[in-house]
Amino acid sequence: MPEMTGHHPSFHARSTPDKPAYIMADTGESVSYRQLDERSNQAAHLFRGAGLSRGDALVIFAENHARFFELAWGAQRSGLYYIPVSWHLTAAEILYIINDAGAKMFIASSRFSETAAEVAGALPGTVNCLSLGGAIPGFLSYEAARDTHPASPIADECAGQDMMYTSGTTGHPKGVKKPLPEGPIHEVDAIAMMFLAEGYNTEAVTLSPGPLYHASPLHNSMYTHRFGGTGIVIDKFDAAELLSLIQRYGVKQLNCVPTHFVRLLKLPDEVRTAFDVSSVELVLHTAAPCPVEVKKQLIEWLGPVVLEYYGGTEGIGGAMIRSNEWLQHPGSIGKSISGSAHVLDEDNWQELAPGETGVIYFEHAAAFEYHNDAEKTASVSSPQGWMTLGDIGHIDDDGYIYLTDRKANMIISGGVNIYPQESENRLITHPLVADAAVFGIPNADFGEEVKAVVQLADGVQETGQTESDLITYCKEVLSPIKCPRSIDFRTELPRKENGKLYKRLLKAEYVNGDTAG
Repeated sequence: MPEMTGHHPSFHARSTPDKPAYIMADTGESVSYRQLDERSNQAAHLFRGAGLSRGDALVIFAENHARFFELAWGAQRSGLYYIPVSWHLTAAEILYIINDAGAKMFIASSRFSETAAEVAGALPGTVNCLSLGGAIPGFLSYEAARDTHPASPIADECAGQDMMYTSGTTGHPKGVKKPLPEGPIHEVDAIAMMFLAEGYNTEAVTLSPGPLYHASPLHNSMYTHRFGGTGIVIDKFDAAELLSLIQRYGVKQLNCVPTHFVRLLKLPDEVRTAFDVSSVELVLHTAAPCPVEVKKQLIEWLGPVVLEYYGGTEGIGGAMIRSNEWLQHPGSIGKSISGSAHVLDEDNWQELAPGETGVIYFEHAAAFEYHNDAEKTASVSSPQGWMTLGDIGHIDDDGYIYLTDRKANMIISGGVNIYPQESENRLITHPLVADAAVFGIPNADFGEEVKAVVQLADGVQETGQTESDLITYCKEVLSPIKCPRSIDFRTELPRKENGKLYKRLLKAEYVNGDTAG
């Protein structure tokens, strides 16, 4: 039985000071609990010295950097909102977030020095700018500034937390702002205790192959530190390398998205079977729907270790389903674990019967707001006081939830509602396909028609027959109206490291007339 200690890295710094809190797989750098504790204390002193007090915000613009966690934990133990931002963003997009959040500090990796310097040039002098891992013009060195501060806790320790900005697939991104915890820094919520129950304890060895500017990889890693395990951190996902790391470190817990599964399963058999992955006890998957056939293959390969968790950064809703249960209810995301779930017809706000499709709403959502956007905050609530993430689906007679698609992705063709996730799921299972996006484009007669853009598997060349073959493949299991009328091919789709597909970037080309469809 693993040793139980307090739920914070500071406890493990006392009980197991030399144990690795995390290992940077690309460089081999190992950061112990003592080092994480001391450096996060120094960071907290730095923040206080720069004038940041409880409730203030700072922005982190970095890759999966070795200093990322000491910044996050430093902010967590000084009552700050820490805001990780994507390194794919432009200077203007980052500047918007800093200004919207009222952030008082901007910490950037020297890897992105050009963009960071552009951001800093437009900021008022009241915003502190610090660089990680090297010089950026106009920035102070974070490491040099940190090392001038003591490694003991600040006098007024209080709990802070992350403030994630939504992906911004339409319009400006919105900050998901929750009330700061009132309890001590080591106090944990129900979600954290769920991770503890799933093996995130002192014996955990976790790997979350995603960018730390997304909620799931960040939370997964920080829960590992709360409960005294060791996290393996990678800079960029590679399917074969992931299997190598599982074998090398004896990884027990993986936190993946369905895109990772697809790429792992499309590895040649001789590559997949070359690695020992028997150490894996849990594969937690989040962020996006997983095609049924893909998940079946994954369970067949790894065993019944796959646990799907559905939820949102906002804290609206929550559902969970384990492998054996899922095999009995394929396609389900499980039953609600955070209050009752309901399906509503948004035309009249009436609750629909089991099996009928509508918008999924949940009771008992956590308190939150979209920062500086009361209208958007109100828009996710029903007259009954329930809240939604905007997903379409149904609930069966036994309470199992099935998602069809996001409301925003719906295609209306000739008055018929079409949810593109079905044809995307079908296309991705074809052996010639590496990735697929399906969305609506303008049609003079029907309003919209179904369009697909496909990335072919490595080494596969498009022929004059490929488009027709893929459309036929869809029609073998789906109604023709749900299937693409045409398919274009790209070398890569705009999918971010969190597995989410940025369809708006593709759709805009067709809607704006930039691409013939």
